[in-house]
Amino acid sequence: MKAMVLNATCNLRENHTPLKRVDLPVPVPSDTEILVQVLASGVCHTELDEIEGRTPPPRFPIILGHQVVGRVVQAGTQVKNHRVGDRVGIAWIYSSCGTCPYCREGRENLCSDFCATGRDAHGGYAEYMKVGGEFAYPIPDVFTDVEAAPLLCAGAIGYRSVRLANLTDGQSLGLTGFGASAHLVLKMVAHRYPNSPVFVFARSVKEQEFARELGAVWSGDTDGEPPEKLDAIIDTTPVWKPVVEALKNLKPGGRLVINAIRKEEIDKEYLVRLDYPAHLWMEKEVKSVANVARADVREFLQLAAEIPLKPVVEEFALEDANRALLELKQRKIRGAKVLKIG
Repeated sequence: MKAMVLNATCNLRENHTPLKRVDLPVPVPSDTEILVQVLASGVCHTELDEIEGRTPPPRFPIILGHQVVGRVVQAGTQVKNHRVGDRVGIAWIYSSCGTCPYCREGRENLCSDFCATGRDAHGGYAEYMKVGGEFAYPIPDVFTDVEAAPLLCAGAIGYRSVRLANLTDGQSLGLTGFGASAHLVLKMVAHRYPNSPVFVFARSVKEQEFARELGAVWSGDTDGEPPEKLDAIIDTTPVWKPVVEALKNLKPGGRLVINAIRKEEIDKEYLVRLDYPAHLWMEKEVKSVANVARADVREFLQLAAEIPLKPVVEEFALEDANRALLELKQRKIRGAKVLKIG
């Protein structure tokens, strides 16, 4: 099978082709696993973190990709929930221990043995991959393969972010950064909380205009000041500046949800600017998002089908994965980037 493989971490500013095209044997599933022919795989900022060494080290060589849509071509003898021919999705959560308190509570995203697709096990930047049957999800028919791919991370993690924001209908929400996840959150909030105005903070004028096209009542720069203080803000950026800027725009008792595995740089200038009275006083809260649980993926796919919530996508061939990643690094973003493989 064809695959795009990462052999070591590097700086994308210096190395524009970190992934190498190779031919590998098709994986062989165990009795509890399914073999999936990959049809599409989303491109995520977390993959930039993996390439540039900000996540726990991947198992090199590694096939990236954790927003995977494919067709089941083989199912192990103990797999009960999928059959050959089923179309399924695979998300960031590849496996967990299944027995710890977090797993028993349905919070397997916090399991100490959490394994990530495309980091701890081979992912979807390839023609085939395998995964445990309990960690694959039916894809609703309303979505094409390419449309469904971003829902598995950008959408599911956005869904979890909105849950953690504790938003109620009529409360205001801010979104800092406006890439794959945030543009889906805006659409989701418009459906679930129709009376909640959404304010968008983004660096580029194109992103600001795109946000207004999708229904944002206001958009401005990441250090801009909206016309009112906000009940909650979700940060989806890779840097520290928007975090500090967002805190000053919260109402008393407001909550900032940081939807990022890692920040690209420790920006000491902005960390020093964190001022308790201006940024944290009046019972403001900061909450991080850690991975996704299986329930997040299942519930979000159902919600997305009901709306229906279809992402704006840019398609790339598997062989063009490096170009897609570089454009993401350069913030050339309008919606989500997806590799069309099958």
